[in-house]
Amino acid sequence: MGIKKQFTILKENWLLIVLAIVLFIFLSGGSGVLNNLATQSGFDNSWSRAGMESRGLTDSIKGGYYPGFANSDFSPETEERKIIKTASLSTEIKRGLFKEAESKLKNIITSSDTYLLNEQVSKQGDRRKSYYYGSYQLKVDVEKYDSVISQLKEIGTIESFNENTNDVTGRYTNLGIEIEVEKQRLLRYEEIYNNAKSVSDQIDLSDRIFNQERTIKYLEDSLKNIDQRVDYSSIYFTMNEERSEYYDVVLVKLSTLIKSLVGSFNTLIQLVFVLIPWAIALFFIGLGWKHFKKK
Repeated sequence: MGIKKQFTILKENWLLIVLAIVLFIFLSGGSGVLNNLATQSGFDNSWSRAGMESRGLTDSIKGGYYPGFANSDFSPETEERKIIKTASLSTEIKRGLFKEAESKLKNIITSSDTYLLNEQVSKQGDRRKSYYYGSYQLKVDVEKYDSVISQLKEIGTIESFNENTNDVTGRYTNLGIEIEVEKQRLLRYEEIYNNAKSVSDQIDLSDRIFNQERTIKYLEDSLKNIDQRVDYSSIYFTMNEERSEYYDVVLVKLSTLIKSLVGSFNTLIQLVFVLIPWAIALFFIGLGWKHFKKK
């Protein structure tokens, strides 16, 4: 049969060929139906499985990663700023007054409704050389932050103080926008799920809905965490008891004395061997001088 005749047969039976192709697509199911449903629902096909695979995002989303906005903290156009404050303060307490200073600290914590997150107190050294060391991590209401810092500075002598402010307004704003975007994407997934005909499509969409809900929960927790850090400032406070005046006094060891003696003796021997050639040279110079004077 010639090529021309084959084209004539195809042209005459094109409708049957089209119907066969359509029937094959509907009988096979799969991603074709899912993509058609997504298109009909106004869903962006770039987020279909094929679209995600082409962008390398399928495994990332399963692992908890989500494509997000740029993490920019600076947002000058926002009037209500989100500021996180942290401070570290170290003081020295007079010897014998550590327990009294610790009592003052606990009173400040109680009166200001501050949260004591971590406390570590230890005694260093032995006997006369011993001293107390305390480390505390506090969370204080931002409105009481300045007052608490002022009171803590009155406990002992300030050795160091560092304060840091971090503007996270941009990050906070972007998280809010991203949550709304992800919620809209979740609604689209649910709409597609309700219109899905095959079980495989429903299973695939069920997994996507689960991952989407997890992503939204993660973003909401991140936003809540920023709110808590903005509302409550962190203070890292340490107290060192003044060390004994005998702390650095150490009786020299016998081994150290012997080592010093041997070192001095070795130095003396080296000096002798350095001077011997010069002594011999001076001796012969003296003999030569005497012989020259006799002439």
